[in-house]
Amino acid sequence: MMTTWPAPAKLNLFLYITGRRSDGYHNLQTLFQFLDYGDTLHIQPDQSGLITLLTPVEGVPDAQNLIVRAAEQLKQAAQNKHSLSLNAGAQISVEKKLPMGGGLGGGSSNAATVLVALNNIWQCGLTVDELAQIGLHLGADVPVFVRGFAAFAEGVGEQLQPAAPEEKWYLVAHPGVSVGTPEVFNDPALIRNTPVRDLTTLLQAPFSNDCESVVRKRFREVDELVSWLLEYAPSRLTGTGACVFAEFDTESAARQVLELAPNWVRGFVARGVNVSPLQRTLSGRPAIA
Repeated sequence: MMTTWPAPAKLNLFLYITGRRSDGYHNLQTLFQFLDYGDTLHIQPDQSGLITLLTPVEGVPDAQNLIVRAAEQLKQAAQNKHSLSLNAGAQISVEKKLPMGGGLGGGSSNAATVLVALNNIWQCGLTVDELAQIGLHLGADVPVFVRGFAAFAEGVGEQLQPAAPEEKWYLVAHPGVSVGTPEVFNDPALIRNTPVRDLTTLLQAPFSNDCESVVRKRFREVDELVSWLLEYAPSRLTGTGACVFAEFDTESAARQVLELAPNWVRGFVARGVNVSPLQRTLSGRPAIA
């Protein structure tokens, strides 16, 4: 039976770098919110014992693809608990809408959807905490997608507490370039000493992104996009970019600005949601025998 599952985008409504750790990673404070927009995964379970990716990414071996890695790690964890047959397999395809290197969490969201969906389809019986732990080994953003609720994140992004930011409408725009996260975090000019604050304080302050100045300096296209959007609404980078989002109170206001976009801008309008489309799908779907 073919099943269909959403892999939603996320926004970092704010992102602050509060220090650099001895292992080279950075401590941060960020607020995640989902969008009612993203990729779609189609998963057909079988008894081949294999994970088959029907939509491979050019230049990325399947063994390195987050979708395949997530499925394989779930299989291993479930088989270690003796809750999954060795013959369990699946064919997976993905309809991509989210750009790579865009800061929307597309790869992490795909991995989380595979973990949540196959845990349900295969009836592995792993808890959300167990799935999130597997996800953390795949990427720092994966656990928030697994849990499916807007969250305030600290540490390297793995320390999560539920949050309920206002659900606004967003125009999300991509400038046509890809930004590598290591490139941003290794830049000597990156702000790394923003004071640690509690969530209540952060929610009352203007939102910003410590990575934005570095990305705007390195990528002229991002700088031009931020400058253009700021003429119409509060706007900033999400994650390490390259996507930029502008916030609006209504869908119509966001769409009016999108219609004015220069031809080099690719964009979409979506609603910010505090319960992810994946969580809503899971809640409404019975386990498959």
